[in-house]
Amino acid sequence: MALLQISEPGMSAEPHQHKLAIGIDLGTTNSLVATVRSGMSTVLQDPHGHALLPSVVRYMQDDQIIVGHQAESKQNEDPINTIASVKRFMGRSLKDITNRAHIPYRFVSNNESEGVSQGMLQLETRAGLKSPVEISAEILKTLKLRAEKVLGGELTGAVITVPAYFDDAQRQATKDAAQLAGLHVLRLLNEPTAAAVAYGLDNASEGVYVIYDLGGGTFDVSILHLSKGIFEVLATNGDSALGGDDFDHRIYCWILDQILESNQTKHLLNEEDTRLLLTKARQVKEWLTDNYEAQITCKLSNGYAVDVTLSTDEFIELTQNLVNKTLSPMRKAMRDASLDLEDIKGVVMVGGATRMPHVRHAVQEFFEQEPLTNLDPDKVVALGAAIQANVLAGNRSDEDLLLLDVTPLSLGLETMGGLVEKVVPRNSTLPVARAQDFTTFKDGQTAMSIHVLQGERDLVSACRSLAQFELCGIPAMTAGAARIRVTFQVDADGLLSVTAREETKGIEANITVKPSYGLSDDEITNMLKSSFGSAETDKQARALVEAKVDAMSLVSAINIALEQDGHLLSTEEKGPINSAITRLEDLLNNEDNHAIHDATEALNTATEQFAAKRMDVSVSRALAGKNINEVNL
Repeated sequence: MALLQISEPGMSAEPHQHKLAIGIDLGTTNSLVATVRSGMSTVLQDPHGHALLPSVVRYMQDDQIIVGHQAESKQNEDPINTIASVKRFMGRSLKDITNRAHIPYRFVSNNESEGVSQGMLQLETRAGLKSPVEISAEILKTLKLRAEKVLGGELTGAVITVPAYFDDAQRQATKDAAQLAGLHVLRLLNEPTAAAVAYGLDNASEGVYVIYDLGGGTFDVSILHLSKGIFEVLATNGDSALGGDDFDHRIYCWILDQILESNQTKHLLNEEDTRLLLTKARQVKEWLTDNYEAQITCKLSNGYAVDVTLSTDEFIELTQNLVNKTLSPMRKAMRDASLDLEDIKGVVMVGGATRMPHVRHAVQEFFEQEPLTNLDPDKVVALGAAIQANVLAGNRSDEDLLLLDVTPLSLGLETMGGLVEKVVPRNSTLPVARAQDFTTFKDGQTAMSIHVLQGERDLVSACRSLAQFELCGIPAMTAGAARIRVTFQVDADGLLSVTAREETKGIEANITVKPSYGLSDDEITNMLKSSFGSAETDKQARALVEAKVDAMSLVSAINIALEQDGHLLSTEEKGPINSAITRLEDLLNNEDNHAIHDATEALNTATEQFAAKRMDVSVSRALAGKNINEVNL
């Protein structure tokens, strides 16, 4: 009798060939790890039955590091050495952290000794200076060990989720943390896309779905078109500095106001008091999800007893403007995708902060339909990441999901005059590769500076600088003759590399863009807003700069021609040309685009006779020594 080889649904026919892959939701408040077992995505629990791992890391005196519930329980007693919500600091510099007085940590910059507030942010602990990357790596290590213990083997790799609106620096910091934790990253996956996968929307009817993702520290909205297993992100928007922590902070500030009202002497909070009240604020927020009012009782370090009550109505009034801040990115995403409300088939709620009733009510009113909430909003992202990890590890057929994410902001280069030439527009589908040809500005130019930028504005000064590198060895040619092809490549993780190649001799230079810190809170939330509000101003500024660049090029070319063939003109004939040049050079210091354009045209007109004489001489030289028959040939 022949033996039949059988397997569980969704598993390899040969179990020893099934690769162990995991999905990780590295969250601001809590983190999770999930995997696909017997064809089903499931969240892995620790020995105590906990699925959620608090994203809290504590550094002990004996060099021991504690992660999770045990660390969270001690954060009120040892706030400086117990770090929570570290995700909000990923890819940030010291200057990006505002309201530091209400955060019980000691921040430093790796360039602070030089008096510079830029560079990778670090936190001072009893174990020394720790970067957000190192702290996040401890959380990832704990999840990795949990997965290896439960699954009983070595992991092939992991899909780690990130907010859709994370910039290049924040994504790179996440990937670096995974590397420190000993994880092979199969892909960085946008959280809203992972949530859509978890909901099984690939098996749902085709259409357009909105993913509303309000987590502990970030807010994302993504619009996806689903068709036959293909997830195509049409648009994304959000706020990388808005989340459940901000709701906690509003309650914290309210408690402070109550303390000042009942305690005439202003009490300066120390780190322990700050962390205690922030913890109480979070507990109150969660309690008010299912109850009408919450009582806050605790004792501060100076012996003052806090005893106040916050009602649901007061909480809504305190935080309604935070909920309203999520509506603007939704409108922008809808506009970018060219959609109306009736085009939306469903709205998926993701993130623990979406449990708040007034958040769900605002979303329901905005889209005029009840959102989908049947899956645990804390677990849905990790479940989707596990499904994608299973596919990328090779455990399922090629007929499975195809995920097409997009770039959140445009990428481009600086060109002459401080202008930005966009090479990869925002909302381009990932992975993407775009190339564009550029040329030299001056005769004999043998090098070119490549300045990579991110943003929506037309001027370099209004965009974010990502990287700079030099392309040297360009053959000396006349201005405009060289051909330099610059190629932008953004991989499926949203990480960028840029290559510049001189086409004549094949000289090449490239860079992988890896900044040590990301966009500031104001920059990443206001870039798109400022681009819409400044569109006309930017258009006029670009036209002025382009006019000046054209004028400078023309003056340079005519001066060279006069040096070479000025003898063809009499002194009287040179007069109008020199006057036109002087007139145009004087206008280059002005801001009158039309005047510069008119002066450029006047110079072109003044040099028409000179150009004709140069052409006659050139033709005569070409025909010298040839008979009529040779010319006809």
